[in-house]
Amino acid sequence: MSESTGVHPPLVIWIVSDGKPGHVNQSLGLAEALARATPTEIHTRPALPAWRAWLSLLLKRLPDNTLPKPDLIIGAGHATHMTLLAARHAHGGRAVVLMKPSLPRRGFDLCILPQHDGVAADAHTLVSEGALNRIRPSMTRDSNHGLFLIGGTSPHFEWDSDAVQVQIKSILARTPETHWTLTTSRRTPADFLALLPQHSNLSVVPHTATSPGWLPEQLAQSSTVWVTPDSASMVFEALSAGAEVGVFDLPVNPRSRVGRAIAHLADAQRITRFANWCAHGTLHPNTHPLAEADRCADWILKWPRTR
Repeated sequence: MSESTGVHPPLVIWIVSDGKPGHVNQSLGLAEALARATPTEIHTRPALPAWRAWLSLLLKRLPDNTLPKPDLIIGAGHATHMTLLAARHAHGGRAVVLMKPSLPRRGFDLCILPQHDGVAADAHTLVSEGALNRIRPSMTRDSNHGLFLIGGTSPHFEWDSDAVQVQIKSILARTPETHWTLTTSRRTPADFLALLPQHSNLSVVPHTATSPGWLPEQLAQSSTVWVTPDSASMVFEALSAGAEVGVFDLPVNPRSRVGRAIAHLADAQRITRFANWCAHGTLHPNTHPLAEADRCADWILKWPRTR
C-alpha cells in the first residue's frame, strides 16, 4: 500500500492456461469478477510441461518470464497445477486452484471447488455452485427467443439421440410463439442433426459454425434455455445469464457427480426437468441468477495482499 495515498496498486493476476477453453473460461470468469471489484491487471501464460514445471519449482525460476510479480496465480485443470506452484515459489503471490486438484489441496493457498466435487469448505476452501464462468445476468432477454444446448456422450448420462429429439419436438409443438435456436457440441453424435426434422420455429447452428462470443450473445438474448444434462457447465452458464432453465431427461449414471449436481438443482427448483415441464407446462422462474464468480472474488479480496 502506498503510504502517501493509502491506495493499493492494481491487483496483478496471472492466469495459467492449459489451452482448454472450458478451463480458461473458469479462470477468466474469476479474474474478470475481481477486475469489476478492484483495479486489476490480468496476464495469461501457458502451463509448463510437467518436467519443466518440476525443474522450475526446484530452481525457483520460471523460463522467459517478463510479467510483473503476481498477487494471485489462478489455474483450472490438472495440467496447470505444477506451474501454479512453481510460479508462486519463484515469484510469490497466492496460488488459487479451481476445481479439485490432483495434488494435495494444502499445497495451494486458496481452493475454489464446485459443490459436486464433494469437498467440504474450510478456511482456505470455498465451495461454489458449479464451475465458474464469465456469464453475467442479462437485461435484454427476448421473451420469444429460446435456446437448445445439445451435448452428447459422456460418463455421466446415457446418451439417447431419439429421446432427446422426441423431447425437442414436444417443446417446439407446445411453444409455437417462440423462435428456438439449437446448437451442438463436440460430443454430439455426428448423425444427430441429420435425424432432426425441420421446424418452422427452429434454427440450427452447429458448434462448428459458432464464434467464441456466440454462446454468451445467445444466452443474453434467450428467456428460456433447454440443456442436455451432460452439459453441466452450460446449465450453470444459463442460470448465471438469468434465463429459465429446462433440462432434458436422460438416464443417469448413479455414481456420477454431475448427475448429483443436476439433481440438487432440480430439488432446489433452480431448473425444471422435462417430465415436470410436461406435467405443469411451466419452468421454475430464475429470480436470483447465479453470480458465483463475483461471490468468489469477494471472498478472495477479504484476504490481505501478500505484497
